[in-house]
Amino acid sequence: MDDFLWRALLGGLGVALVAGPFGCFVVWRRLAYFGDTLSHSALLGVALGFLLHLDLTLAVILTCMMLALLLFVLQQQHSLATDTLLGILAHSSLAIGLVVIAFMETLRIDLMAYLFGDILAISRLDLYWIYGGGILVLVALLALWKPLLAVTVNAELAQAEGVPVKRVELAFVLLMALVVAVMMKIVGLILVTALLLIPAAGARGLARTPERMAMVAAGIGCLSVAGGLWGSLQWDTPAGPSIVVAGTLMFCLTQFFGLIKLESRSPRP
Repeated sequence: MDDFLWRALLGGLGVALVAGPFGCFVVWRRLAYFGDTLSHSALLGVALGFLLHLDLTLAVILTCMMLALLLFVLQQQHSLATDTLLGILAHSSLAIGLVVIAFMETLRIDLMAYLFGDILAISRLDLYWIYGGGILVLVALLALWKPLLAVTVNAELAQAEGVPVKRVELAFVLLMALVVAVMMKIVGLILVTALLLIPAAGARGLARTPERMAMVAAGIGCLSVAGGLWGSLQWDTPAGPSIVVAGTLMFCLTQFFGLIKLESRSPRP
């Protein structure tokens, strides 16, 4: 197998291992649109990276984190609903990014690569970002797991038990920003939410504990990456969308097995 194929596979697996546990919290906390908002802001990060001559991955990470901080601050005002704030930030950051790119007349970039990903173009440096950032956020998530799970189940009860709810929520949105920024290289801005949501949603009916659901979601994500990459090479289809299609097929299979499992447990007359 060629080196670029190995890098693509390793990069995709690294992202899937990180996306699984975080995707579970996205599903539990009903934050699907939060991923969209961060992914849209990533395009602004790309534009600012070119404008300020910064490393694009670093620029995207910083931009996503700044937007996550802004969202957290605005949520404390309680003047607008969270979904309204997410809509404003998502479309504003995307529009600003496109306008900034338009002003740089000498710049010509392939927006399709950023929108839909280019897994076959992953470099060794990208792998360092994926696995270095992935290990960092997984260790941080492990440290936050119990308090974050308590806040997810019931924030008021968690606060009564002494959990620092605000700090836990701030840490989570910052970690999510880092995850989305790293994942952008693999599946692109448009499809990044799908890789967070689909494996976690598929794992929900196959696990009885949060920890097992996180592991199953990571496994489904890895299978989706491997299957999507194989399909892309086999039929010459875009790699990013192919990964999501493979994930969708995995989700359908999990729903099918879930129905069979439910049918087997139902009482017979």
